[in-house]
Amino acid sequence: MTLSSTAAPVAADPTYRILLIEDDAADALLVEELLYDTGLSFELTTRTTLAAARDELAARTLDCVLLDLHLPDISGTEAVAAVRSIAPHTAVIVLTGLSEKQAGAEAMTAGAQDYLVKGRVEAELLHRTLRYAVYRSETERAAAQAQKARLRAEENARLERRLLPPPILDTSAVTVTSRYLPGSEGALLGGDFLDVVEGDDGLLHAVVGDVSGHGPDAAAVGVCLRIAWRSLVLGGHQGSELLRLMERVLVAECGTDMLFATCTIITLDQKAGTATLHLAGHHRPLLTTAEGTREIPATHGTALGLVPDLGTWTATVVDLPPVGALTIYTDGLSEGHHGPGRERLGVQGLLRLMHALPPNDPAAHLDHLINEARALNAARHTDDVAVLRLDWNTGA
Repeated sequence: MTLSSTAAPVAADPTYRILLIEDDAADALLVEELLYDTGLSFELTTRTTLAAARDELAARTLDCVLLDLHLPDISGTEAVAAVRSIAPHTAVIVLTGLSEKQAGAEAMTAGAQDYLVKGRVEAELLHRTLRYAVYRSETERAAAQAQKARLRAEENARLERRLLPPPILDTSAVTVTSRYLPGSEGALLGGDFLDVVEGDDGLLHAVVGDVSGHGPDAAAVGVCLRIAWRSLVLGGHQGSELLRLMERVLVAECGTDMLFATCTIITLDQKAGTATLHLAGHHRPLLTTAEGTREIPATHGTALGLVPDLGTWTATVVDLPPVGALTIYTDGLSEGHHGPGRERLGVQGLLRLMHALPPNDPAAHLDHLINEARALNAARHTDDVAVLRLDWNTGA
């Protein structure tokens, strides 16, 4: 049974959604009459057993449960614990008998916000108790959400330090700018990774990668591949040999999980004015010059782990202008929606965005690019975004 009342509501009070779990029809009628006398606006649903109340608790959001401690199918603090387990963020007020002096206190210890003694409840007391119980429940919920957000932010910060480390640069004049954002607000970072290292020979090495899947497992593999890449580069490995070793690490780490990873590795030779690219199932980088931005026609290779030991990766050597920038990104930047329709942004849409952006410093340019792409997507496609931009000016 569901009843509602909007008679003489208190100013600024909401409509309270109340579930009464009471098997005594006379007591249920008394509670209903008292609720009308409070002047509160409410919607009252009555159930006689916890079993009958379960669907109601699970199906919709309630503000308060008025709970009799002696139901046909459960009693005492077990009833409180059961309701809290189904609806942990709903206020619970227990209804006790005149002879149960300790029952109310025990119920509050078990998780109830307050208790009322049958036969001693007046409208004013019910009004005050209900409002305060709902307020306390909402406060507890807000505190729990804040704690969850804080823990998630701390976890993201730890992941970001592993997936987006400071570059190792000695004498390089290249400006390194990077961004990493989770697929949706409040989400944990996933398996995207990037890194930049300058070798002892003066060559600048960079990687941007994306592990299939989402969540902590993909993030752990991304961290592993990023560390493996840095270690192998510092050990002198490059090109297809480097990718083959990274694939061996990926296969060993994933076991039977069947994850794969895409990546772009770049070796920038500033003296020769060239960039050597290897693509492992990843997007082609974008080259920005005085004439504009274009996609580099690099040769695609196999994603790491897709066909272990059978992948091939061909080098593409690109002549670089004296002044320019390379942008390497994961698919979270380009695969979002392009406006309200079903069209995806894609590489061409990304290039149009870059052409339309005002000439800013690299950091501001990346921020504007990501913000524009996310605004067009409107949170419909959720994937992490990792972007690396390398700027140089050898003509200065």
